[in-house]
Amino acid sequence: MLWNIFVSFLFGIVEGITEWLPVSSTGHMILLNALINFDVSASFYDVYEVVIQLAAILAVVIYFWKKLWPLYRNKNNEIKCNPDTLLLWAKIIVACIPAAIIGVLFDDIFNELFYKPGWVAIALIVFGVAFILVEKYREGKENKVVSIKQLSFQYAIYIGLFQVLAAIFPGTSRSGATIIGALLLGVARNVAAEFTFYLAIPVMAGASLLKLLKFEGTFTSNELILLLVGCLTAFVVSLLVIKKFMAFVRNHSFSSFGIYRIILGILVLVYFGFKGILWMGM
Repeated sequence: MLWNIFVSFLFGIVEGITEWLPVSSTGHMILLNALINFDVSASFYDVYEVVIQLAAILAVVIYFWKKLWPLYRNKNNEIKCNPDTLLLWAKIIVACIPAAIIGVLFDDIFNELFYKPGWVAIALIVFGVAFILVEKYREGKENKVVSIKQLSFQYAIYIGLFQVLAAIFPGTSRSGATIIGALLLGVARNVAAEFTFYLAIPVMAGASLLKLLKFEGTFTSNELILLLVGCLTAFVVSLLVIKKFMAFVRNHSFSSFGIYRIILGILVLVYFGFKGILWMGM
């Protein structure tokens, strides 16, 4: 049991870091699960991944609470609603519609087809190269959108369409796909990153809850402890990573993440290729 608690702690760290960086949490989870023995049932592990993801989402809500919560009290102590915040939520919802439709209709099919180490590795490498090329393309060009308020509904829809790529191909990275889309549109890096975090709330929460609804069974006391450890770890680490990441992107490009993705993709190819299970389901 102590070993499983330690492994749950490690998974929480990996989830908290990789969910918010454009490096693919799926690729990291695959490697970690292959390298470290998490002595739990397959059905519990599926739910475990979902629940610690929800803990990571909660960190985004807490971190950006003042920007996301529309209600406030004025000088007369009256409760008012901020129209700018409602407009932001409208843009978030519009951007999430394409991925939500694809996820509900085809999630099981895409998982069956592409949730394999080989496809994940290819997605890691392809989008790693894309990050480098997009940064080269954007070099020296002026940003068209430098604040969240400037982000139009049209831009939100376009970014949402890029998010569909992550719904189809595991290893693409949801944040990676949306950030690349935003950069191509001329959105400033910090705005691209912030809007990507906002999009994570309905998309990841919806996907996670959908998987929870499909789960049949109950948790043992030991499994509940593992869930608690993983959730707390993912939540705390997520808060730290989001803060550091937002500071990082103000002055640095995403090229370093592209290089990292390529290296990780090669490692996945080598490891699972050597084991002979590169194109088998996980």
